[in-house]
Amino acid sequence: MGEDMTTIVERKAQLQARLAELQGRLKNIADELDNPANPDWDDLAIEREGDEVLEGLGLSGQHEIRQIDAALARIEAGEYGICTRCGAEIAEPRLVLMPETPFCQSCAGAVA
Repeated sequence: MGEDMTTIVERKAQLQARLAELQGRLKNIADELDNPANPDWDDLAIEREGDEVLEGLGLSGQHEIRQIDAALARIEAGEYGICTRCGAEIAEPRLVLMPETPFCQSCAGAVA
């Protein structure tokens, strides 16, 4: 049990570090999007394309933040590493690659 607890503590720290990184990145994106537009039409078109990319990154980051928050809640509830769909244990290699995943390999394939 001690080894499992260390793994959970490590996973929690990993998730919290990624959460802080994403929150910082989203703040930078918001700051960039808040900058006033360039009055030059050519530059304005380029800036709008850049804004669309930044907005896409922001939405992706917000989605990942929600996944991480949910994973941290599962850790607190003692349900981390258990598939939220079928209740099976999520394989360790899958958790190493995607510590925020709520699904085992089988259920992830079925959801996708």
